[in-house]
Amino acid sequence: MSRLRELFARVRSRRRPALMPFLEAGDPGFEVLERMVPALVEAGAEAVELGVPFSDPVADGPVLQQAAQRALQRGVNLGHVLEFVARLRRAVEVPVALMSYANPLLRYGWERFCRDAKAAGVDAVIPADMPADEAQPLVEAARSAELDTVFLVAPTSTDARIRLAASASTGFVYCVSLTGTTGPREQLSDDARRLLQRVRRLTDRPAVLGFGVAHPEHAVAVADLADGVIVGSALYRALEGAPDPVTAAADFLRPFAEALQRAPS
Repeated sequence: MSRLRELFARVRSRRRPALMPFLEAGDPGFEVLERMVPALVEAGAEAVELGVPFSDPVADGPVLQQAAQRALQRGVNLGHVLEFVARLRRAVEVPVALMSYANPLLRYGWERFCRDAKAAGVDAVIPADMPADEAQPLVEAARSAELDTVFLVAPTSTDARIRLAASASTGFVYCVSLTGTTGPREQLSDDARRLLQRVRRLTDRPAVLGFGVAHPEHAVAVADLADGVIVGSALYRALEGAPDPVTAAADFLRPFAEALQRAPS
């Protein structure tokens, strides 16, 4: 059984979603991230989503666009990200999902990427700008490498599109809480619960909510419906100007884990 399947089996037995921070690979530098990821796991993270830096991250808001740009300025590419995951595996066992836009994967080569990602210890690939019906080469390569795939659905997705994304997703279905880009919001979108309810009705795949989850109460608000919650832009906002980003990241995430522990099951 894959790490993700084991995680979501535990999640459903305890009826509390997994906490999944998002980090842009290479920002802060890899030497900082090698300390930050274990600190986040210690603070309550049960899986980690790593973004592959790309020059045109159309799904990302300003906070994560800037993180990607800083990583690119350091020269970070997909090969460096895979090398980082391999090093990270010496310290953590939690699932690691890579979110990438199609271009870096295509340039690297579908089959080569899936083979190298699996060897490095990656558990799943999330092609951010690829709809499921246009991703067959990647899906086939991932199946051959026993690498999970994850596709996105949004509040505007039809039932047919949700079913299609779910059928191509072996790791989880990534539920985008709002129409728009990533970014910290003061209020969780009203569409979040409605989307999770639709996904629950249409598929038994794990449903993970991301985009706009910025406060512990946002995670608690969907704890009865989501198998996981992803926190990204708000985490990076908390790191801005922090003298010790590792401690700042752990201190930011810990209240989410504590709030979810207290959430009614």
